[in-house]
Amino acid sequence: MNQKEWKIPYEKPLFPQELTEGGCPPLLAAVLSLRGVTTREQMKELLDGGEELLHDPLLLRDMPRAVARLRRAIETGETVAVYGDYDVDGITSTCLLTDYLRSKGLSCIPYIPDRSEEGYGLNNSAVETLHAQGVSLIVTVDCGITAREETQFASSLGIDMIITDHHECGDSPLPEAAAVVDCKRADEEYPNHYLAGVGVALKLVCACEGNSSAMVERYCDLAAVGTVADVMPLVGENRYLVRRGLEKIERDPLPGIAAMLREAGVDNRKLTAATIGFSLAPRLNAAGRLGCPATAARLLMTSDPAEATALAVELCELNRKRQNIETEIWREAGEMLGSSTPDAPIVLASDKWHQGVIGIAASRLAEQYSLPAIMICLSGDVGKGSCRSYGGFNLFDALSACSEHLIGFGGHALAAGLNIRSDKLADFRAALARYYRENKPVPVPEVQPDLLICDSSLLSIENVRALDLLEPYGNANPRPTMCLCGVKLESASDVGGGKHLRIRIRLGHESFEGIFFSHNSSELDLHGGETVDVAFTPQINEFHGHVSVQLLLSALRRHDGSALCERILRGERDVLWAAAAYCPERSDFIRVWHLAQQDGFHLGERAEDVLAAVPPGMAEETYCLCLAVLHEVGLLVSPDVGLYGARAASIDGKADLENTEIIRALRSS
Repeated sequence: MNQKEWKIPYEKPLFPQELTEGGCPPLLAAVLSLRGVTTREQMKELLDGGEELLHDPLLLRDMPRAVARLRRAIETGETVAVYGDYDVDGITSTCLLTDYLRSKGLSCIPYIPDRSEEGYGLNNSAVETLHAQGVSLIVTVDCGITAREETQFASSLGIDMIITDHHECGDSPLPEAAAVVDCKRADEEYPNHYLAGVGVALKLVCACEGNSSAMVERYCDLAAVGTVADVMPLVGENRYLVRRGLEKIERDPLPGIAAMLREAGVDNRKLTAATIGFSLAPRLNAAGRLGCPATAARLLMTSDPAEATALAVELCELNRKRQNIETEIWREAGEMLGSSTPDAPIVLASDKWHQGVIGIAASRLAEQYSLPAIMICLSGDVGKGSCRSYGGFNLFDALSACSEHLIGFGGHALAAGLNIRSDKLADFRAALARYYRENKPVPVPEVQPDLLICDSSLLSIENVRALDLLEPYGNANPRPTMCLCGVKLESASDVGGGKHLRIRIRLGHESFEGIFFSHNSSELDLHGGETVDVAFTPQINEFHGHVSVQLLLSALRRHDGSALCERILRGERDVLWAAAAYCPERSDFIRVWHLAQQDGFHLGERAEDVLAAVPPGMAEETYCLCLAVLHEVGLLVSPDVGLYGARAASIDGKADLENTEIIRALRSS
């Protein structure tokens, strides 16, 4: 069974009148309200925002200096290098700027370092190599903000440097470059501090060309791929760039992107940000992880469909190789941990692992054990590690506290990298465990849907289809999740060779089919006829001309109404709408009142004690509602506002249970 902790949103959905009167379907209106959108103007900006969302690139600090230096290089015909990173953001940034400079007649050399041999960012050896090729200007993309020494070294060789980046600058001085353009600069006033590296590169060419509209149209596809892959917030300017990019890829894709979509088998499906995140990005990333980033760059820059197909096949093969390596590392890590369940951050090391893949394996371990995980590749006496957080634990602070055991480290709260001597591993593991226990994050529910659905009409085809207007989904604009509670599981069967679960549930008079990937009936131990809670994302399913609403499940459990019962027992009336399906009948009141009249009856001080006395065959929620109604009419009295500690009492006359505020609220929901 799924043992994750759930937090059900018992707050009644809001349907802003201005939105619904303007024709916005109710489900979309409820989701928009949760995101602070309550007026038509706000809705239009979010859903239909155009070029007005783009900011003037010259607002970025040092952008005028960067433009002046780049234009001088174009006018004098210098040899320029574009120095990028080996991830998707870095690769798309490199391709974008390289293509632009070549279109201006420049000899432009793209350079992406080897992940294993050179590591992240600028290095002096690469600078020397570029100097030998006649480079007089290096423009970094998606890296360079901490490259102070490398910038000085380049200057000593007569090479100017333009830094473009989007990473944190910290408190250290900026590199002494011809220009440093970074939306995260401490003194930056540019409105969007969350551009991807490719977004900053795009801003550079927009400023250099003096025509943002033309450059956005030309490069929005690359900008979309890099922005989504780097998990940048998809709001405002970023959302517009990604939406435009997706439209361009559908309309007129680059040969390389078209070939990748074909090889991934998604070329006939609707293109979304998820297509980039789950189909394109892993293949491009695989090249960087396995030391072949130039292959991905060539794919994105080629104009030859035949070459694009060959390179796409090569990338898909690299991705399969990456998956196999990752699975093997993950298996070995599991063997190292054995049957014991760790209670502190996982720190594992091996001289057999691939540096480019351990980060993914660390993520899988973190999810599997609900703990931060650190995987370290050993080479001789030194190891390089990839760190992944879990549950809000601040990795950067933890590494800072344990830095005496490290050669060096860098990163942020959720992901980081480190260098360590092998003889310091045990000390580091112990120090990190102590820090974790002293700074253990407050547990948060793993299942937190946005909306509780009690009315089946909200899951109509029209309502669900309207959610497509929120695309592209991503960071800061996630796909909305919903839940159904206390619904009947009509059927459950395994599909896909037993790998996945198909269910059918009933809400009121409507039935809905759902699919739960990577889970099966034996694992969940659920059977038709049971009452369950379902967390899901609704989607439209079209099969052989039949259109229906399908629930894409993210969590499933036997029904647990204890949280709602606790709120009813506390006397909260604003949750009654969620309990309407449990409205008591006369026979229920009779059973509960007979129970209350027994000698020694009184309600406990905790919800679990109260619920332990639920009559057989009665829903917990119905029992609590009966108690609440009896309390409202005075047949139960308690020492506090809620029901805890209540005892039976007598009243004058006959109690009118049907005319209570609680029953009226339940009947009207």
